[in-house]
Amino acid sequence: MSRLYLSPPHMGGRELELLEEAFRSNWIAPLGPQVDAFERELAARAGVAHAAALSSGTAALHLALLVAGVERGDEVWCSDLTFAASANAVVYAGATPVFVDADTPTWTLDPARVADGLADAARRGRRPKALIAVDLYGQCCDYQALEAACGEHGVVLIEDAAEALGATYRGRPAGGFGRFGVFSFNGNKIITTSGGGALVSDDGEAVARVRKLSTQAREPAPHYEHVEIGYNYRLSNLLAAVGRGQLAVLDERVAARRRNFRRYRELLGDLPGLGFMPEAAYGRGNRWLTVITLDPSLFGADREAVRLALEEEDVEARPVWKPMHLQPVFAECRCLGGEVSAALFDRGLCLPSGSAMTDSDLERVAGLVRRCAGERG
Repeated sequence: MSRLYLSPPHMGGRELELLEEAFRSNWIAPLGPQVDAFERELAARAGVAHAAALSSGTAALHLALLVAGVERGDEVWCSDLTFAASANAVVYAGATPVFVDADTPTWTLDPARVADGLADAARRGRRPKALIAVDLYGQCCDYQALEAACGEHGVVLIEDAAEALGATYRGRPAGGFGRFGVFSFNGNKIITTSGGGALVSDDGEAVARVRKLSTQAREPAPHYEHVEIGYNYRLSNLLAAVGRGQLAVLDERVAARRRNFRRYRELLGDLPGLGFMPEAAYGRGNRWLTVITLDPSLFGADREAVRLALEEEDVEARPVWKPMHLQPVFAECRCLGGEVSAALFDRGLCLPSGSAMTDSDLERVAGLVRRCAGERG
């Protein structure tokens, strides 16, 4: 049997046609008509006025922090349960990350802990400059609560929607909350440009500044004039063509991922000690990855035993993100809470969730998981 990957790219729309169009136009370098069109289409999809297509989601986070005024010595609060890119961007900006735990009902940033923490920080005169809220595995954070807390204390809210394109919060698309939204189009995301990302916002002046910084901060002069440090962060016109083809089938990709989740729940939901990532009542996730939790005392095997059993059969699975406060590189950073994130890492396992998976693929994975329970339970 062929290897089943966690979340492989899924081509099949107009990508090749748009790539050929870009080749014929000779716009094969960064910038060009495909980039312009991709930005317009992406902004419309996110329900905002402006978008800047960039080389990665990490680049978008870095520039969002810089444009938000984050400087060396500032604190930036960030979801604890996330991929390292969210926190790395804080360090790129010269700031210090402070991590905030997830909550049990949604696995996303705990809004009550954020509100209490910001109130305490205000009393101490040590407010963070910004908060990065990560939409985990395609589920939005509770932005009504987060926007209220950040607004009260003058903290810039940045939505890290790298995993959440196509999700909604109270009927509004992911990416449109806070001052900036950030997307990733890495090869494993729900749609891909091979490598790429974007920053979206209703703040046109801020997005214009992002564009300037992303093209080495060139001044409008006939020669190369620079008065500040810039970055080479723009997206290729060729990759934007791929992104346009992918964006056109986003709804189909979301539907397929959500179908995967439903089928896994049908096949595995009766097993004792096995649970699924909950869906918050306030929104609709894109189910980028289907994530299960395993209680070894009830299921009969821990998540690492199941992961290894799947790997033996050429099926890729991955533990839930290791919390940032447990990462050696961030060992000296402060964390508000951390117990929920640590428990989810200990028990959580991401199953293959590609949008091209067939029923037989899903049954193959589910059968292997069931066999672990049968053999060890």
